[in-house]
Parts: sequence; structure tokens; C-alpha cells
Amino acid sequence: MKSSKIIDILKEGNIVIPVYLLKNYKTLKLELNEFIFLMYIYNKGNNILFNPAKFSEDLGIDLEEVMTYVSSLGDKNYLKVDVVKNEKGLMEDIISIDDFYTKIALLFAEEVNESDNTKSNIFEKIEKEFGKTLSPMEYEIIKAWLDSNISEELISEALKEATFNGVSNLRYIDKILYEWGKKGIKTKEDVLKHKRKRNNDRSKKEDIDLEIMDWNWFEDEE
Repeated sequence: MKSSKIIDILKEGNIVIPVYLLKNYKTLKLELNEFIFLMYIYNKGNNILFNPAKFSEDLGIDLEEVMTYVSSLGDKNYLKVDVVKNEKGLMEDIISIDDFYTKIALLFAEEVNESDNTKSNIFEKIEKEFGKTLSPMEYEIIKAWLDSNISEELISEALKEATFNGVSNLRYIDKILYEWGKKGIKTKEDVLKHKRKRNNDRSKKEDIDLEIMDWNWFEDEE
């Protein structure tokens, strides 16, 4: 893949690349061309139909070059091609990047442990509550919270709130953290105080409603 073609692809906005991955592709021991090809597959989604001709057309590269990247990335355990049976019972080739997700997850975990070994692993906690492995994009969102000085304690409280409401996605947690930030809620104690105040306000409103319901309106007309 020629460097000029790579630049054209990025300028056209055909490939979205998470900033974290862009900063760390060398750490993952990927050549730039391999990384761009991997990001192309990443944007297409996991477990997609393996269609070298389509890949070649989209990227403007030779079919032979496509197969070279598939081979080199396969050797580095970033992707693999599996033969599976589709809904019609026919066998087809599927390209999977599960191994890539695993490597990114491990890289994130190592960085968190290196930055502060005394911290609980908020990534593992969220994965446990969600019942699934976080995607690289989800890891980046959580890391952005931490980089914004949102404590793991507060993220854990937002996670509890989301779980209590039966919601298992980071957008919901992000909205909770945003609303708490506007209210100046920064610690677990702040969360508890806010809940107590909300419950007290709700209780007072219910008392007022009961007083209105119990009022003898006929006597009041005299």
C-alpha cells in the first residue's frame, strides 16, 4: 500500500482510528501499512465476510497486497480467517479480529497496572458487571474518564447506578458522570448525600400530596 494512498484514505475519512490505537500501533509491533489495513477491517466490524476483491477495491491496492497483509497480520496473531456455516447451510470464509481485541485489552491492563498498582481494576469490574469483554473503543472511553481525573470510586458508583437501572452500556454511565459533574459530585460520599437529599425531597413532596388529598374541601368552602 503506497504511502500517498494511505494519506488519501485518511483524508477522505473512510477509516476511523481511535487515538489510543494510533498512538500505540508501534508498541503493537505493527508496520504503518499493516495498521491501516487492520483499521480498515476494524471499521468493517468483526467476523465479516472475507472478500479480498472487495478489500482491494476499497483500498485501491492489488489483490496480492491484500493477501500479504492478511498473511502478515495472521502471523502476528491479529486476525485469522475461519470457515463457518452460514444461515443457508453454506460454508464461507469469515475474517475475525478477536485476537486483536485481546491484545489491546492486555495492553490497557498492563498500562493501568503500571500506572498505579494499588488501584482496583475498574476495567475488570465493568467487564464483570456487563458480562462481556470490553472493546478497544470502550477501553479508550474509560481511560478518558480516568485521564479527566474522574476517580475509580466515582466510576464504580455510576456503574452501580447503571446496573440498578438495568442498563449495561458506557454511554449511560458517561451521562451519569456528566450530570454528577455538573452538580459537583466527585466522591462516593457526595453521591450518598445527593441520594439522601433526593429521597428527602421526594418524601416531602409525597407528604404534601397526602395533605392535599386529605383536605376536607367542603368544610373549607364555608
